[in-house]
Amino acid sequence: MNASDLLTDVRAYYTGRIGAHGSTPRGVDWNSAVSQETRFAQLIRVCDEAGPFTLGDYGCGYAALYDHLLAGGRDCAYRGFDISEAMLEAARGRHGGDARAAFGADESVLADSDFVVASGVFNVKLERSLAEWEAYVLHTIERLADLGRRGFAFNALTSYSDPERMRADLYYANPCTLFDHCKRRFSRHVALLHDYGLYEFTILVRR
Repeated sequence: MNASDLLTDVRAYYTGRIGAHGSTPRGVDWNSAVSQETRFAQLIRVCDEAGPFTLGDYGCGYAALYDHLLAGGRDCAYRGFDISEAMLEAARGRHGGDARAAFGADESVLADSDFVVASGVFNVKLERSLAEWEAYVLHTIERLADLGRRGFAFNALTSYSDPERMRADLYYANPCTLFDHCKRRFSRHVALLHDYGLYEFTILVRR
């Protein structure tokens, strides 16, 4: 699988979103600030300590997760990776003066992370085939596992969504399949969260 080629259209899609909507939830393709904050609250449950720790954000967008962490008083450093330079420009514009935050278009920016989280990076498959996209999903989960020393977390749209609300350009993952994959491959300490009112789920993996 050529991940770089696969993500070309995704990069263009999200660059277009932030160009149209700016540093807002709609700029990263979420419906509302409320749903965005709900996702963040689930993801950072993987950080099962008050701090200090370093959090890597895989697909950071305009770094709204860092705002969430700061508002919650978490004692952490933040590392943001994104494939869209427009997203990174927005993130740096908002947090570039913060010595505890760093951003980059290469995964190496996440190399010193205790925990790595990914929000929404599996959702928009556009015209890619199901087999191709699922290979990308598994490859990316491997990267999250490699980068998060203490653990990692990700979310995905759920295959339990109402059929009439599902779209052909989006990817709906089977939560049971990914839970089993993470449990068998990465850790005995895996949690599946599927009870927070959105058409998605979150998986937490702790070392």
